[in-house]
Amino acid sequence: MTKKRSTFYTYIFSICLAYTLVCSWILPVESARILAVNPIAGRSHWNYVSSILRVLSNNGHHVTVFTPFPEGDRDNYTEVDTSNDHLKFLEMNLIDVVETFASPTLMIDFIRKKRTIICDAMFKSVELNKIMEEKGNSNFDVFIIETLSYDCEFYLANELTLPLIYLVSSPMITFEELVISGDIPNAATISHLYADHAIPKTFLQRFSNTVLFWYSMMLLNFDKWTRKYTMNRPYDLDTSTVRPSLTFLNSHFISEASRPFPQNVIQVGGIHLKPPKSIPNDILEFIENSPHGVILFTLGSIVNMSTSPDYIINPLKEALAQVPQRILWKYEGEMVNKPKNVMLRKWLPQREILLHPNVKLFISHGGISGVYETVDAGVPVLGFPLFYDQPRNIDNLVNAGMAISMDILSVKKDTFLRNVLELVNNEKYMRNAKIASDIFKNRPMSPEQSILYWTEYVIRHKGAPHLMPHSFNLTWYQYLLLDVIAVTVVFSCLSLFITYYIFIKMIRKYSWKNLKNIKAKSE
Repeated sequence: MTKKRSTFYTYIFSICLAYTLVCSWILPVESARILAVNPIAGRSHWNYVSSILRVLSNNGHHVTVFTPFPEGDRDNYTEVDTSNDHLKFLEMNLIDVVETFASPTLMIDFIRKKRTIICDAMFKSVELNKIMEEKGNSNFDVFIIETLSYDCEFYLANELTLPLIYLVSSPMITFEELVISGDIPNAATISHLYADHAIPKTFLQRFSNTVLFWYSMMLLNFDKWTRKYTMNRPYDLDTSTVRPSLTFLNSHFISEASRPFPQNVIQVGGIHLKPPKSIPNDILEFIENSPHGVILFTLGSIVNMSTSPDYIINPLKEALAQVPQRILWKYEGEMVNKPKNVMLRKWLPQREILLHPNVKLFISHGGISGVYETVDAGVPVLGFPLFYDQPRNIDNLVNAGMAISMDILSVKKDTFLRNVLELVNNEKYMRNAKIASDIFKNRPMSPEQSILYWTEYVIRHKGAPHLMPHSFNLTWYQYLLLDVIAVTVVFSCLSLFITYYIFIKMIRKYSWKNLKNIKAKSE
């Protein structure tokens, strides 16, 4: 009995010891100091960045963030207001948005022009420059920045001598993927971020996708090279080799086609989704007193819908006036001849409304935040994609069988009405939306858990250099195997030349021998 009891206690002790060792290995980093910079003054970008920072500050890490959208300090969270340094992208005219951003070439041209402006605005901060001057004495453990892969991000990380974590608020920035994740995506299977298709299915799409990839990569890299020799800003001259230890990507395989990523790219799409709050009473009453359900219509925070011309607004109004559902429409001004079934608001609690069971359809521009909100709620979508990743996002929902895509500039009343009724009345769209929602929610680890675990992992392992792909160590010609191809071509040519030389020499020798024999016989 005593021997059995001793064996039992030994067994229990072994389990406790193993548990202690495991816990000591995975225990979270205690109260790390995190420096974060949000250089892009878009509200949807900040929603993503702030959600990540909130996870870290709520779990005991102290976050200092430079942001153009200050919300106020709180426990473990300190803000530096940079709102006066940045040009904000809010409530723009619909036509101006389309003329500025709509095509891939316009977006690339916009990035080329704004790179220097955004970097200059970031370095205007006196507080940030003070931190940079302290160099390795700042007491921060990690540096987090939202990226569009600007040169100044690497310069800043190099000056701070801190591990770098990238935040990408959209799906992967494909044309800068070599810098972000150490890889160039295959244009045959992965669509460019600005493409109008989610997957390149046809020859024409693969061809245009390839051209767009190389056009954007070569043009933007040429700009970097040009600025290096024509500008005198420190970050233009930067030759640092700092690369991100980790990238948190606002993506998920329900809203983005499945594709390969290295271990240091973590998908956290939907991180901005918070527990729903209560819906204002007037809106809630409008929703619940709608016997045929409600349609939510919003084009996001950038577009001011009330500035749209009549040839766009009138077909939308006339069509929506004929549907049996009530319409909640984000609209910033007064609407002439507003339909009786429409409620206008300058702001709407989008997530809370979509989660209400009486909502039948979401009319959206396809911003990635709204995409996750509607997928999480399981609501079909009628998409009016405008620019950036929006055409691609909506096409992913079309491929999931829960959406129809339209062009808002050429919208016609009859077509719009037919698509609205199809989405509301055909049960397959709602059924597919619920399937997409189930897939979206079925994860081994929540976005919040992923962010906390991997951030602490990078801090614990001093930047986790073992996660970085070897491609970061290669030059562009080594990555593309141009040196291997060159050696192969030279060796092949040399082999052919030697073979040709020997063959010709043998023919000449044989011919000369035969000729001598012929002469000898003739004599």
